[in-house]
Amino acid sequence: MYNPPVSPLVSASEWEAFLGPRPEVHLLQTAAWAEFKSRFGWKPRWLVRGGAGAQVLLRGLRAGPQLAYVPKGPVGDWMPHLLPELEQLCREERAFLLRVEPDQEDGDPLETALRDRGFRASPTPVQPRRTIVVSLEGDEAVWLARMNQKTRYNVQLAGRKGVQVRPWTDLAAFGAMMHATGDRQAFGVHHPDYYRQAYEVFHPRRECELFVAEWEGQPLAALMVFARGRRAWYFYGASTEKERARMPAYFLQFEAMRWARGRGCSEYDLWGVPDEDEAALESDFTSRSDGLWGVYRFKRGFGGRLVRTLGAWDRPFSLPLYLAFRVLAGRSVY
Repeated sequence: MYNPPVSPLVSASEWEAFLGPRPEVHLLQTAAWAEFKSRFGWKPRWLVRGGAGAQVLLRGLRAGPQLAYVPKGPVGDWMPHLLPELEQLCREERAFLLRVEPDQEDGDPLETALRDRGFRASPTPVQPRRTIVVSLEGDEAVWLARMNQKTRYNVQLAGRKGVQVRPWTDLAAFGAMMHATGDRQAFGVHHPDYYRQAYEVFHPRRECELFVAEWEGQPLAALMVFARGRRAWYFYGASTEKERARMPAYFLQFEAMRWARGRGCSEYDLWGVPDEDEAALESDFTSRSDGLWGVYRFKRGFGGRLVRTLGAWDRPFSLPLYLAFRVLAGRSVY
């Protein structure tokens, strides 16, 4: 049984106990995510007050002050009673900025509360603000029926054309494939070690799997999928230029959805499409391939729901440092 702590500052194990009965909480608010990010310079702190809490990631900048970031949180009904604890932590850690990126969707009353308490909307959210969430309810025939006709055809075509999907452990090859895909499609990717570290943290917990789609033993596409509670996320994916007519990426996603369903998930988040309304997305996707437009063309066919969250919200404690950070650092620090 979870026993609320006396102090708002808790340990990683106490934080996980707090999250235990909350299957809706985002993966980025788990202690495992904090462990992963700590390998890249972030320092985690956990706060709990009543039924609300926050995993705060802190990172020092060259000049000395720190950035405090709450990805996809805080958790629970936190505003305003958890805010004094967050502010106190920022003071103790010499943070010049508190950035929260709530998991709530547009229209949530939290937006008004954030404005009323001195937060300002950030023009550069860290995580994708708009995504497509596919339901895993029903059997696989129901999933296929929800897809558009072309996507359904491609999923089934890949199987007929001999594409096979299996778990993969070649993290070096996956990192190289990610970089080749990023170069080809002009989007940013992490250092190969980033994907290896993610796998090493989450795979032993059965919260992550790396899949590869092959034809005659030749890797064609790969993805890394994560799961926690009722939700799964497609964070990282890559492909080659080989045998594209066999549609390996479509079959790969379908197998990742099967894995997520086997982990007890009821939702599969395709993680990131252009931040445009549905009418603009549908009118422009055939003529645009820049940024996330190319992946929207692919993701839209899986029959999911277009979701937009509140984005990132900033509470500066030093306006000069905050303005300099926005100009000089942007998203690169994350």
